Order: sequence, then structure tokens, then C-alpha cells
Amino acid sequence: MRWLVLYTALLIGANAGFNPAFSGEIDWQAAHDGGLAKLAQTEPTPVPATTFTDPDGGTHSLADWKGKVVLLNFWATWCAPCREEMPSLDALQAEMGGEDFEVLAIAAGHNPPPAVKKFLDEEGITHLPVRLDPRQQLAREMGVMGMPVTILIDRDGNEIARLIGGADWSSDTAKELIRQATAP
Repeated sequence: MRWLVLYTALLIGANAGFNPAFSGEIDWQAAHDGGLAKLAQTEPTPVPATTFTDPDGGTHSLADWKGKVVLLNFWATWCAPCREEMPSLDALQAEMGGEDFEVLAIAAGHNPPPAVKKFLDEEGITHLPVRLDPRQQLAREMGVMGMPVTILIDRDGNEIARLIGGADWSSDTAKELIRQATAP
């Protein structure tokens, strides 16, 4: 009986400090409660291979980022919530972007490169490279109906969460979400 009590106490003590960030799992409820209330976990779904471009005519696909966790944001120069949200995405990329994680912001729809440059300059965005989806092919394939929409993609190239509307991506809650998503 004494061993049972000791074992139970050890088990409870070992799990009392459980932190999902150390197990590679995301605490969706904590993200929701911490300010990302519109973030919805999705069934892991492979992202499409649809290509998008950059202002120099380069072609890219989401497969280029496979192996990294990606926070994919669809935005537009005419979108007021995008203007509010973009500085926080830039700050998140500046602080956490690197080998394991990247913010990928794609201007979807009619967003001429000069208008995109003007938008980014006005908002002081310096850490997000310009990516374009002028015919909204990728946006449509991913079910994006309005903007902004932000999609969390795991290292295997699967959508695992989606947030429709704006959010503060430089918040402590958002950073913790990314730490959990990039944990081994």
C-alpha cells in the first residue's frame, strides 16, 4: 500500500508541471483564452501545390517551406484589418523567424507591386518579403473568402489551424503558440 501511495504521489508530482510546449503539442485552449479566440484548430490537411509569385517574377509554392512551421497570412492593400495586423506579423517574424519558423504574408487579389511597396513602407514592414497571389488561385484553393486569414502550417506541410480576421501576432500568446508548434 505504501508503494501505491508513493507511486501515485510521484505520478501526480511529475505531471503537475506538465507543459505542452515540451512535448511538441499545442495547447489550443490556452491560445484561445490568451487572446487568439478566433483561432480554430483544423484537421491536419495537406496544403495545395499552387504557385504564387514575388515582384521579380519568381515562382514559389508552399512546398518551398516544408520542414518549417509557417504562419501563412493572406492580406490585401485595401484591407483595413490587414493594415492593423501587419505590424504584429512583421514583429513576430523579426523575433521568431528563422530556421524552424517563418511568417509568410501573401498579398492576394489585385495588389500591384507599387501599391504593396507603398503599403509596407507606410506600415514600416521590413521583415516580410513580398509574395503575391494576383489571381487568388492559392487563396481560393485554401478556402479563403475574405481577408485577413492566417493559417498555421506544420513542418509536414499540413494546415493545422486557421484564424479568420485580424489578431495580435506579436502577443505573448501568439509567441507561445509558435514555440509550441516548433517544439520537437
